[in-house]
Amino acid sequence: MILILGLIILIAAVAVGLAGVFGNTGAGHDLGIGGDFSIFGYHATGSTGSLFLSGIIVGAAALLGLTLVVMGARRSARRSARARRDVDTSRREAAAVDREREREREHDDLSKQRDDARTETAAPVADTDTPRRRGHWFGHRTAPR
Repeated sequence: MILILGLIILIAAVAVGLAGVFGNTGAGHDLGIGGDFSIFGYHATGSTGSLFLSGIIVGAAALLGLTLVVMGARRSARRSARARRDVDTSRREAAAVDREREREREHDDLSKQRDDARTETAAPVADTDTPRRRGHWFGHRTAPR
């Protein structure tokens, strides 16, 4: 809003200044004694001092408009920078959550593998193809020949 108001004031001041300069050229518009000055059809009679004062007012209006434009641009830039910072922060947080989920998934996979390995070693599968032999205390006994 400030930016738009500043642009309007600045454009109006520039238009008045340019109309004053380009509308009053030539020898017929000297500000000597009895000379007049016109802006948008309004004829201002008076001294050079009153014309100078009018120029100061138009310049001040242009400066005010330019100041408002710069303030609005800075405000927009700060708002954009804050939004970019917030987006970067949320992306980093999301990446951290994703990494944590991946670690939990890997931990769950390893736990499942460990549990599967424990169940396999806890309940050995009986081999029905080979006959069971009776074991000896000190290994296999070889039969004498």
